[in-house]
Amino acid sequence: MANEVAKEVKNVKIQSQTNVKPKKPIGRKECQLVTFDLPYLAFYYNQKLLIYKGCEKFEEVLEKLKDGLELVLEEFYQLTGKLEKDEDGVFKVVYDDDMEGVEVVAAAAEEVEVAELTAEEGTGKFKEFLPYNGVLNLEGLQRPLLAVQLTKLKDGLAMGCAFNHAILDGTSTWHFMTSWASICSGATSITVTPFLERTKARNTRVKLDLSQPSDAPEHANSASNGDAAPKSILREKVFKFSESAVDKIKSKVNAGVDPSKKPFSTFQSLSAHVWQAVTRARELSPEDYTVFTVFADCRKRVDPPMPESYFGNLIQAIFTVTAAGLILSNPIEFGADVIRTAIESHNAEAINKRNEEWENKPVIFQYKDAGVNCVAVGSSPRFKVYDVDFGWGSPESVRSGLNNRFDGMVYLYPGKNGGRSIDVEITLEGKTMERLEKDKEFLMEV
Repeated sequence: MANEVAKEVKNVKIQSQTNVKPKKPIGRKECQLVTFDLPYLAFYYNQKLLIYKGCEKFEEVLEKLKDGLELVLEEFYQLTGKLEKDEDGVFKVVYDDDMEGVEVVAAAAEEVEVAELTAEEGTGKFKEFLPYNGVLNLEGLQRPLLAVQLTKLKDGLAMGCAFNHAILDGTSTWHFMTSWASICSGATSITVTPFLERTKARNTRVKLDLSQPSDAPEHANSASNGDAAPKSILREKVFKFSESAVDKIKSKVNAGVDPSKKPFSTFQSLSAHVWQAVTRARELSPEDYTVFTVFADCRKRVDPPMPESYFGNLIQAIFTVTAAGLILSNPIEFGADVIRTAIESHNAEAINKRNEEWENKPVIFQYKDAGVNCVAVGSSPRFKVYDVDFGWGSPESVRSGLNNRFDGMVYLYPGKNGGRSIDVEITLEGKTMERLEKDKEFLMEV
């Protein structure tokens, strides 16, 4: 792996770095971060890598993307600001016309083909195509809140993005990306304006005594990046479930359900399938605890509900725990029911209670604090990631970057082929991954 990364380092050459700001002056704007945002300050920047075929005239494409970015940032101006703390220690995102704006890096890796990156099952080859590896969100006090690296490939373009997770979640990320793409594709304005008043969702001032740490917490990717190995080496892999495989999983989970009851959803069924398989691959003892965590969108759960266009973090981690023996000895619908119960009980009252508890005693978690023997699901197959077309077609592949990975982290994306196909991107301890790769029940092989 280290040799692979070293090869990529040599192949990717940085050509320029510029900064992009909204096209028209906006003046000074401030918005305090709220309880939904603050826990992510000690996470890393959230990275996305989109790989495109074609884009032969790189210089023209680069200027087109920057021109579109100038326009879309007039609405999404918070991405061009910085984090600040007021005199009471309350964090806020601040934009001013004098600020430097979004960081845009142009690079070239003209010996690397699109197929080489789309075939990558781990993340080893991605490092040099992504900005802000190992950069904490708290560093948004000094750094831009969005960085983009555009790398010319032999036959395409790699777009690496790093978003400060303290100011937005996945729903807001893809709202921005599709809006940027639509402007570049010829739209004169964006379809859905972002709802920027995050204090409408929560208006409690939380004082935090946080400053830029001198040492970042141990990075889960250190082993795969060729650095000194931690106790266990993590591996990442994408398992591609076709529409028919997803349907089979859902049918299997619902086979034993009383017809008078509501069937399990695709998400609940697939999550139970993954949870059971990972628990099996970890070879846990029956009495060992295992935690399922899902980062759930709360826009429609809070009271009053917030619009889908709410720009910020409006997610909460929902935890549910049970014994490994119960997950493995029971039919798969047992796990699906545990997951569904946890998700359905996370209503406005539960969300408010969680917020109040946190505000009374704020705890800043690290990205990997998702629970013992956990399976933690982020992203969503509902995000229309393959609709991010800047004028030269859909991405060939959409992947998460190296940041915020730990043993049990799962990202779900729609499959490239569309329909109900889903890509399941999993990070696991190496030996566990080996066992999962051989698990025919998990792979849905005939």
